[in-house]
Amino acid sequence: MNVHVKPGKLATNKLGLIDCDIHARPKAYTDLKPYLSQRWYDHLMTYGVRHRHGFAKGHPYPKSQPANGARRDAFPPDGSMPGSDLAFMQAQHLDHYGIDFGIMNPLSPTGQGEQNPAFSAALATAANDWQIDLFVSKDPRLKASLIVPYEDGLASAQEIKRRAGNRDYAHVLMMSRTSEAHGRRRYWPIYEAACEAGLPIGVHVFGYAGYASTNTGWCSYYIEEMTEHETSCSALVTSLIMEGVFERFPTLKFVLIEAGFAWLAALGWRLDRNWKRLKDEVPHLKKAPSEYIRDHIWITTQPMEEPEKPQDLIDVIDWIGWDRILFASDYPHWDFDDPHFAFPPSFGEERRRQIFFDNASKLYGLTV
Repeated sequence: MNVHVKPGKLATNKLGLIDCDIHARPKAYTDLKPYLSQRWYDHLMTYGVRHRHGFAKGHPYPKSQPANGARRDAFPPDGSMPGSDLAFMQAQHLDHYGIDFGIMNPLSPTGQGEQNPAFSAALATAANDWQIDLFVSKDPRLKASLIVPYEDGLASAQEIKRRAGNRDYAHVLMMSRTSEAHGRRRYWPIYEAACEAGLPIGVHVFGYAGYASTNTGWCSYYIEEMTEHETSCSALVTSLIMEGVFERFPTLKFVLIEAGFAWLAALGWRLDRNWKRLKDEVPHLKKAPSEYIRDHIWITTQPMEEPEKPQDLIDVIDWIGWDRILFASDYPHWDFDDPHFAFPPSFGEERRRQIFFDNASKLYGLTV
């Protein structure tokens, strides 16, 4: 939504508030210059970013929303891109809503999905340094994502180990559309390093697999692209379970960001039904698939399904677990969720407190 606020208006938030999806971005490629070698900076300025997404044309956001799907009121006074100006973000979002902590999930340019693997690794490292210097070091409420060149598992593991122990990073960031299913062993070095560092894996929707998002070709409409987030996340959860990732890494935690969540209960039921009939194919699984979901998967609230009957939503969350739901605003995107209006009154104060603060506080170790 496009929400016009008066910058500087401070909100009183008695429940506490952790926003698990804020999209910061550089003002320009030049912001990354201090963190890139001359070779890779020249490469960036000459060739730009070249994602593994060659067949797609145009931007995945609708043309009706400018600047990568941003709210129209999210442009800073200097005309820079939404999410790139810390002072404006503080006034319009952090201060206005009384946010205790905000987790940044930069989407581009971060090196994720780049066709050149060496450039991908260099740009990911630069994006990690940039987040700390331009945002986190200037506002302790903000936490960075540890960005990795996820198509290169070993390079990603090295980047995680380089940052291990730095509490300015909340989670390791991946995308939902990778070149292979998330459970494949090429990504296991990432999971091993994340466990060693005590960091969850955050998986944000979209990505640059180089393949169509459907099983039968490229989408014709934007609404197809958006709805497909559910199927890509269903596939990655299924892959993680069936490939035995959670048996190999029993402390691994996954946060699914901006994927919705009503589909998760149906997936659990379907997997359990098929597993009961075919469990001899996957003897490495020691329990029902739904148990792995409940033990290892967290989800964020934006976008949240809004059925006609509020009780239907409560029933779904009852299955997932109220301790697995994390608030996310998706600031500064056009489908931003205002925390004042994000949840129906039927949730009640205790459940709101869990979603707004307690669950993320426990998962990420964040305390006021």
